[in-house]
Amino acid sequence: MRLHLKVKEKFGRKFDEEIRFFKGWMHNTRAVGAILPTSSITARRMASIINPSSGLPVLELGPGTGVITKAILERGIAPEKLVSVEYSTEFFNHLKARFDGVQFINGDAFDLSRTLGPLADQQFDSVVSAVPLLNFPMHRRVELIEDLLSRIPVGRPVVQISYGPLSPVVAMPDRYRIQHFDFVVRNIPPAQLWIYRKTH
Repeated sequence: MRLHLKVKEKFGRKFDEEIRFFKGWMHNTRAVGAILPTSSITARRMASIINPSSGLPVLELGPGTGVITKAILERGIAPEKLVSVEYSTEFFNHLKARFDGVQFINGDAFDLSRTLGPLADQQFDSVVSAVPLLNFPMHRRVELIEDLLSRIPVGRPVVQISYGPLSPVVAMPDRYRIQHFDFVVRNIPPAQLWIYRKTH
């Protein structure tokens, strides 16, 4: 009986997340990249690029309902070491209530110098991004990736989720390296994970 209740609670929470995500998607289809939240499998895969012993905070972009946020914390990052930027005020309010101690910022990932405020000069260990890049023109995608790479040590990764067959950011071999990290079938829609690193 107790197990049945636990299963029921888990599916209830998942259903609530999906309804909240769908409402956010309907409200602003440009700011939300998929019709369902990222799967926990995909989220754990994205969080696996983080080095919890680096001593540096982690930057998360586009946390949505918090599936990836949860995976980052489970990776061993203390809540106060996670800076998470969410464009949707509705999602931001939900995240603030759900994850105590995480530094959530309601703002634009494409204007991080302003959005991060006093943290604008902060170096991060890595970046975990679910920004729906395919909704934006290529020059803005390249600018974002280059901005993110300037905020982490050389060699450390920016991991980006996308739903197309190719990297959402065009190759610039003299500026950054692109690595196809994973293809997660157990995600709706199936997710492609890409890693970007500075070349020097």
